Amino acid sequence: MQYAKPVRSTLPTNNKLSRSQCPKSKAEKVEMNKIPYASAVGNLIYTIVCTQPDIEYAVGVVNRFMSNLGREHWVAVKWILRYLKGTSSVCLRFGSGKPLLEGYTDSDVSADVDTNRSTSGYVMTYAGEVVSWQSRMHKAVALSTTEAEYMAATKADKEIIWMKEFIGELGIRQEEFRL
Repeated sequence: MQYAKPVRSTLPTNNKLSRSQCPKSKAEKVEMNKIPYASAVGNLIYTIVCTQPDIEYAVGVVNRFMSNLGREHWVAVKWILRYLKGTSSVCLRFGSGKPLLEGYTDSDVSADVDTNRSTSGYVMTYAGEVVSWQSRMHKAVALSTTEAEYMAATKADKEIIWMKEFIGELGIRQEEFRL
């Protein structure tokens, strides 16, 4: 990846990954078994936890194909690595922003092409800096955009209430919070 060209997005927008892109023949499977896919995805998961929460959704998508990867899945992993190369100088730091707990949430209806399940996520900030995040596929299929957004908002509500209580236990009084 030393000479790879950096990209601006975590996943290519023109190609949705699915099970239909998995190898069909025995020869393809043997060839794909030579690729260090599990190692690369494992390193990306470590990167999420330590320094780059912005790639959580993309890594969650490529993680779905750990046991049966296709060429397009490997291309997506390399795309994420190219994104990381372009953002290597970006860092998280705590500033002197107003000590306010804020939450942001969104949902992608029927994001998984194979199961039609939605993916939702949230980001919690305190004093303008990220302190908690999550991106996860829903356990149930949402029947509408409204239902998917409602399920995402419910998870974010639970997290922001927990965060408010946690900050209170640290002795910091939080008068208001925003979601």
